[in-house]
Amino acid sequence: MVFLILCLGNIGPEYADTRHNVGFMVGDWLARKQEAAPWQLGRHAFTTEFKHKGRRFVLVKPTTYMNLSGKAAAHWLSILKIEKDQLLVVTDDLALPFGKLRLKAKGSAGGQNGLKHIQETLGTDEYARLRFGIDSSFGKGRQVDYVLSPFSEDEQIDLDGRLEKAGEAVLAFGMQGVERAMNVVNVKEA
Repeated sequence: MVFLILCLGNIGPEYADTRHNVGFMVGDWLARKQEAAPWQLGRHAFTTEFKHKGRRFVLVKPTTYMNLSGKAAAHWLSILKIEKDQLLVVTDDLALPFGKLRLKAKGSAGGQNGLKHIQETLGTDEYARLRFGIDSSFGKGRQVDYVLSPFSEDEQIDLDGRLEKAGEAVLAFGMQGVERAMNVVNVKEA
């Protein structure tokens, strides 16, 4: 069975270590941990893949920038000839404390423009998403600066452990299905 893991972020070195790119960070962590092939530039995305216990995981980092992520989602679902229930989108979430994970089978975009574009492009909100908390410690009118800034020194100390938990959540999605994985991921302390 094949799973498309769409890791949201923005391309370019200026965005590499920013909060908004935590989806890319999860993808990079998984690729390293699973000893995936080097990332390759394909249509609308960088991709790599690995097998885990007989399941194929295709990691995709869109090159369309966050707000046009639906292009990559639609293209790679079509190329892989898989259904939306085999798609997991990994993204940042301001509403969750740093490192807290929330796995959902479907739902609103919650103000996240990448999810909004995916929903518009696919014509549904019925696809799984793994939200990685980036907190909301910013002043009025500072949201853009906050999400496009690096994690704090304290957060960076814990970041690798949090990325590991997110990577485990991705594997649980592929191995157990979204409903069973939700029962594990959403009750764990982040």
